[in-house]
Amino acid sequence: MVRCGSVWFRKYGNFIDNLRLFTRGGSGGMGYPRLGGEGGKGGDVWVVAHKKMTLKQLKDKYPQKRFVAGEGANSRVNALKGSRGKDCEIPVPVGISVTDENGKIIGELNKEKDRILVAEGGLGGKLLTNFLPLKGQKRVIHLDLKLIADIGLVGFPNAGKSSLLSQVSHAKPAIADYAFTTLQPELGKIVYNDFRQISVADLPGLIEGAHMNKGMGHKFLKHIERTRQLLFVVDISGFQLSSQTQYRTAFETIILLTKELELYKEELQTKPVLLAVNKMDLPGAQDMFHVLMNQLQNPKDFLHLFKKNMIPERTVEFQHIIPISAITGEGIEELKNYIRKSLDEHANQENGAYHKKQLLNLQISNTISYNEPPPKNGVTSPR
Repeated sequence: MVRCGSVWFRKYGNFIDNLRLFTRGGSGGMGYPRLGGEGGKGGDVWVVAHKKMTLKQLKDKYPQKRFVAGEGANSRVNALKGSRGKDCEIPVPVGISVTDENGKIIGELNKEKDRILVAEGGLGGKLLTNFLPLKGQKRVIHLDLKLIADIGLVGFPNAGKSSLLSQVSHAKPAIADYAFTTLQPELGKIVYNDFRQISVADLPGLIEGAHMNKGMGHKFLKHIERTRQLLFVVDISGFQLSSQTQYRTAFETIILLTKELELYKEELQTKPVLLAVNKMDLPGAQDMFHVLMNQLQNPKDFLHLFKKNMIPERTVEFQHIIPISAITGEGIEELKNYIRKSLDEHANQENGAYHKKQLLNLQISNTISYNEPPPKNGVTSPR
């Protein structure tokens, strides 16, 4: 854990957000035909949510990724009813979505101690099965983290996301003048002086066509889905992936990032978004920033410069726009404060909306109960 300005930042390595596991319920126990004894049922396999668990810990602890429940006991002369096999519990983090091999959702674990049955044990031998036991259910399951961070850093390669992470955290992610130095999410936490923690994910660089699975494609966009809010990081001087690709200004970069998110999944546009305009230490950066602000305040006046298929259905309304330099540290403290402010604002809005919904449901429920006629031959209690 490293001190950085007014906050502490804790860095995590080798981040894992999905796992594939083999599971099998236990086989049932043998029945006892001569005395009509029933074998015990095989144990079940459950996925159970634990707050302090991570998928990396799960993988490290169980490298084989095989989970098999206990077998039911055979029926015996001195125990005609065989005992049940031992259940197997797979500890996972809160916020996991469990799917089968075909992508069908089995269930979600949203709070501590939530549990999902993923592989059922086989029945013990009994009269109906000719006293022969049944095997347990086999199932391959996928565990996917629904939410990996509060804030996801989004930008084209070389926008300076890794440098920004380095500035915030004093960590040393790979930084170079070539594309895709970040190939998997880097996850860390900003810990403020009052011990408030905000998780930040540095996500792999997006490119044009990501919605069609170009570059990091869907893998990258899947990570974006799993953050509460987005922080666009753009280079004030613009972006060019290579000498064979077209140069894009900072404004064009923002429009194209917006379009990629829209084409992948429109719901992504409902996420709150902040904008960090990076590399403000470059010559002429202030003039370019004024031009960008004018374009962002009146985006429709500049959309005619784009091809029709590049224009998003709606442009992003940024919660806050912060000019920064990840090299000199300019604007970094303001950025941290705005990140916290934005998360708090939307948490309050969500709480308010939830309470309004609960109140509306209560009013509707009361209206229905008052309007319902009393049941025939029933006794109604005084109101």
